[in-house]
Amino acid sequence: MDIEPGQKAARRGRNAITIHDVAKHCGVSPMTVSRVINGETNVREETRQKVLASVAALNYSPSTSARTLASRDDTQIAVLYTNPSTSYLNEILIGALTQTGLSGCRLTIAKCEGLDEAVETVEDLAAAGIDGVLLPAPISNSNRVALALDRVNLPSVGIAAAQQPPGRTTIAVDDHAAAFAMTTRLIELGHTRIGFIKGHPNNRASDFRTEGFYAAMNAAGLDVDVDLVVQGYFDYHSGFEAAAVLLGRPDRPTAIFASNDDMAAGVLANAHSFGVHVPAELSVVGFDDTTTATTVWPELTTVRQPTVHMASEAVDLLLLQIRAKRAGAIFEPRRELRDFEIIERQTSAPAPKT
Repeated sequence: MDIEPGQKAARRGRNAITIHDVAKHCGVSPMTVSRVINGETNVREETRQKVLASVAALNYSPSTSARTLASRDDTQIAVLYTNPSTSYLNEILIGALTQTGLSGCRLTIAKCEGLDEAVETVEDLAAAGIDGVLLPAPISNSNRVALALDRVNLPSVGIAAAQQPPGRTTIAVDDHAAAFAMTTRLIELGHTRIGFIKGHPNNRASDFRTEGFYAAMNAAGLDVDVDLVVQGYFDYHSGFEAAAVLLGRPDRPTAIFASNDDMAAGVLANAHSFGVHVPAELSVVGFDDTTTATTVWPELTTVRQPTVHMASEAVDLLLLQIRAKRAGAIFEPRRELRDFEIIERQTSAPAPKT
């Protein structure tokens, strides 16, 4: 099933995207696409990312019809997303595709542009017979989307939701605590002049990560130079531009904490262009521990949130709600928090001696 933004959803027809279209789009065999969709491990990570990017670009909806027929389970769930970070979306899709495959239900991938369209798409999904929705951030934080879900009586689970909309189930890490821990680690390394790149203002997690940064600086008795706090938008380009501002200052920081890995990758690229050596002259850290963290050079120190596992668990939580709804039972909304971890790699080091 394919959901086109702003339009009423329709059942698969002759023009529906197939596994062969996905294979052609990313230049691999249909068998490779099938292996990725079914969560098999014998696929190179680079190839997996290409396939998932094509799945998202084409709005392909993998059908697990054989498992569905075998289990007599006609459950259909959707991932509704609007997120500029391809690497983060891929993590969500890996978890969701793997778990829906194991559960024998069908997954639809629906993209929208902004919250207005998200509200419309919720109505389209309900009209198309979707049983429940997975909501990656920032949609997972939206009270407007929560109200739209209530209107059509559609179960949902918010993934990486910084807050819990009323009556909705969410799964996340503590963004404030994670940012506090990463900032504290930089301070332990001797950094006192730390730049910070905020995430997209439409995502509540951005606020909590910024607040965690400020709290850690204050707890260490360090003043925050507001000129070293720059707006970003969770994409590579905004990280690159923010780094230009920070590194162009005569009193540039000795460390930069970017609110996600894509922006941190942009910082690394700009540091190279400025001739700034990482980590000898500048420590750079990110957030999420997506595949970007280990495909850039040097490999990125970052906060790991278990995105793949959270997406997988979100499928199970959603199926519990769907079954409760069908049975006429009450499902109590819950807020699930998972542990984060500071992953130290090659981009962080003690502050340079002056």
